[in-house]
This record gives sequence, structure tokens and C-alpha cells, in this order.
Amino acid sequence: MNTKIEIIKTTSENADLGSLITALDASLWTRYPELKTNYWRNNIIEFNPNVIIVYLDDKAVACGCFKKYDKNTIELKRMFVSPEARGLGLAKKIILELELWAHKLGFSCSVLETLCKQNEAIGLYQKMGYTIIDNYEPYIGLKNSICMQKQI
Repeated sequence: MNTKIEIIKTTSENADLGSLITALDASLWTRYPELKTNYWRNNIIEFNPNVIIVYLDDKAVACGCFKKYDKNTIELKRMFVSPEARGLGLAKKIILELELWAHKLGFSCSVLETLCKQNEAIGLYQKMGYTIIDNYEPYIGLKNSICMQKQI
């Protein structure tokens, strides 16, 4: 079976991103119902010009983006792969594309936040060279947050 994979650069105005973020939020709130009130304030969708969406046979199945954290650092955001597309290496492809994109824009460091039960994500980030760091704003004091960093 040949599967067509297409990776596109887009913005947060892409309607497919909205659908993927809705699925991401639903999966997080199912896994972490107790955290919804603590984390909802950090779940703001603002315009972002640095978005990647992956299409599998013309269906949007995965996404990720980055935003500027400081003059040298980006923060990876909205990493998600639909359940039916997991195991195909799409998250790794997204991370590599985002890091390359950010590096071309002059950034040298990447940070991210994930939640403590996201064992698959934590393992992937570590395989890709990310190390756990002290929580950064706005995650300071949130014990369920795991923050990570990598030089790109």
C-alpha cells in the first residue's frame, strides 16, 4: 500500500490546523481532566506564521509549530499526530522541519513543554537530543509540566 505523505508550511489561519488542535485538546483533556483549569490559560491560539501540517493521502493528520520565545530561542508548540497516523515517524519529521526552519531564521535554541504522562513524546524528544530543564515561564510551579531544551 503506497501512502502519500505531504508536509506543508503554513500559518495558524489554516483551517486544518484548527481541526488538529481540537483533536489535540480533546486527547489532552481526556488524559488529564484534572489539569484543564490550570492549563487552559496557556492554551491561547494566536496568529502563528510558523506552522507545519502533514497530510496523509490528502487528509490532515499531524501538526506542529513554533513561536519565538526570545531572540535566540523558539518554543515548539501544538505537536500532534492523529491516532490513525502514529508510528509512521511523522512527529520526528515535523520536529526536524521546524528546527530547520527556525535555524534558517537565525534561532539557535529550541524549548518545549509537555505533560508528565506523555511518555511517548518525552521519549521522542530525548531521542532527538532534547534534555529536561527547569520549567520556564509560564510553566514554573506546574508540577505536571516537563520542559526540555535543545541547541539547533
